[in-house]
Amino acid sequence: MDIFDKLSLAGLVPVIKVEDANDAVPLCRALANGGLPVAEITFRTSAAEQAIKNVHEALPEVMLGAGTVLTIDQVKRAVAAGAAYIVSPGLNPTVVEYCVSNNIPILPGCANPSDIETALSFGLNTVKFFPAEAAGGINFIKAISAPYGSMRFVPTGGINEKNLNDYLSFPKVRAVGGSWMVPSDAINSKDFDRIEELTRQAVKLVNGFELMHIGINSASPEQAMKDAKAFSLLTGLAIKDGNSSVFTGKEYEFMKKPFRGTHGHIAVGVNNIERAKWHLERRGFEFDEESASVKDGKTVAMYLKDEIAGFAVHILLKK
Repeated sequence: MDIFDKLSLAGLVPVIKVEDANDAVPLCRALANGGLPVAEITFRTSAAEQAIKNVHEALPEVMLGAGTVLTIDQVKRAVAAGAAYIVSPGLNPTVVEYCVSNNIPILPGCANPSDIETALSFGLNTVKFFPAEAAGGINFIKAISAPYGSMRFVPTGGINEKNLNDYLSFPKVRAVGGSWMVPSDAINSKDFDRIEELTRQAVKLVNGFELMHIGINSASPEQAMKDAKAFSLLTGLAIKDGNSSVFTGKEYEFMKKPFRGTHGHIAVGVNNIERAKWHLERRGFEFDEESASVKDGKTVAMYLKDEIAGFAVHILLKK
C-alpha cells in the first residue's frame, strides 16, 4: 500500500502552517489523538523544515507531507527532514521530474486538462486539485475526470465541514485537504485540546457514523411478529415482514430466530466501509473479515469481532 492509498483511508489531510517549529509535535499529536495521524506541513514559513523534522522524529506514525513545495531544493530539504510525500500548488515539470526520478511521491496541483495530461505523462495517477472551490468544485472534478479514467484527485482549497462529503462521495476523490480543524488562533494560543476536539468532529463527519437499526433476537417467528407489533403500536412505525426478520420502520429489526450477538445486533451506518474500518482499527477495534458482505464488488457491511453489551455490531454502507 503506497502513501496515497493510506491517505485515501484517512480521507482528510489537515493542511498546517507552522510559525514555531516547537508547536509541530503537540499539534500533530492532537491531530493523531483526534483520529487523524496525517499532516501536510506547508513550506510557507521558515519553520516548516524543522517542524517536519521534529514530527518525524517524535511521531513516526504520522503520515507526513510537505506542502507548498516550489523547488527541487525544497524537495530535498523536506525529504531529508522526514516528509513522506511532496505537495505543490501547481505542476512544475522540473520538480515533478526530479521527484519521479527519485521515487518521491508527489501530488502536483492541477486545475485543467493540460495539467492532468502532463501529470499522466510522468506516470502519476493521483494529483492535487487546487484551488478546488475557486476552480469549480466537485462538479468541475466530475466533468474533468471523465476523459481520464485512471486519474484520482486530492482536492484542496475552500473545503470545509459543509462541503467535505460532497467531494468524498465521488469515487475518483481519494481524500481532501482542509485546515478548519487547525485554526491559526488555536495554534498561536497553543490550544491543542481544541484542535483535538475539532479533529474528532471532522473524523466523525468523514465517516458519517450513524445508528441505522437495532436487531433483536427473538425465539420464534411468532415472537418476532408480536414484538414488532408492540413497537409499531408504541412508535406508529409501519411493519415490514421479511424472510428472516420483521422490521418496525427502519430502526427496529426483530429476528425470527437468534442471529449474531447474545441479544442481537446493532448496525452503524458509514460513508465508506474501508475508510471507517481503518479509523476504527486505529481505536483498537478488530473486525471479523469473514463476515464481510459484498455486493457488486463492493463491501457493504462487516462485523466487529467482539460484542458490545451483548450485541454484535456491524458497520453498514449508507445508500
